[in-house]
Amino acid sequence: MPRTLFAGNWKMHKTAAETRAFVTAFLPQLAGIPAGAGIVIAPPFTALATAHEALDGSRVALGAQNVHWETQGAYTGEISIGMLQEHGVHYVIVGHSERREYFGELDRTVNLKVQALLRAGLTPIVAVGETLEERQAGRTDERVISQIREALNGIGDRDIQRLVVAYEPIWAIGTGQNCDPAEAGRVMGTIRGCIPALEDVPILYGGSMKPENVAAYMAQHHINGGLVGGASLDATSFAALIKNGTMDA
Repeated sequence: MPRTLFAGNWKMHKTAAETRAFVTAFLPQLAGIPAGAGIVIAPPFTALATAHEALDGSRVALGAQNVHWETQGAYTGEISIGMLQEHGVHYVIVGHSERREYFGELDRTVNLKVQALLRAGLTPIVAVGETLEERQAGRTDERVISQIREALNGIGDRDIQRLVVAYEPIWAIGTGQNCDPAEAGRVMGTIRGCIPALEDVPILYGGSMKPENVAAYMAQHHINGGLVGGASLDATSFAALIKNGTMDA
């Protein structure tokens, strides 16, 4: 797994046709980016097949935005790991704050998804983060430590070393308000230190990361890349963000 990683989370954006157009514009702009930097795009489920075909032979890995922990069953509207694997998915985001807030995602279900993905050989991107109210109450560290420990409950050290963590302060997601880089780095150091096996695991920052501020985040010791939302929707913007974030790599 690459130590430096930039993952674009497209959320509920882009049709299959728009995905193909993005990839066509994006891939030529990756020239000069260090080979050791990992790049992932996570389109909607309906665009996975198109993305898989368009990315074939490129350095960009395919991700998904969610998954169910069961292999099959009467789970209307859900997607299984096998369905994702069929389309070449390697990374899966779990525990994103929007899944927690709008769709009832719990720490327990995050844990079930992480275990299922690891058994299948896929890489979970485990998202944690605090609300504005929790931050103002001084509970940031308590909240993210609780989330990461619950997400990784019962998972051995070797398996923990196969995943990615994303710290996304909820109040900074899609708001244009970004967490101060030094503070983000401090929180991410706290996350890394709460479980010894996380020492060498990539930890990504998410929350209004842009081409203009990515270098400041990447200068922090514990920040290894980004889980990027809005800035990943435009091919030129996302390529510029990755370039600016790997200039000293």
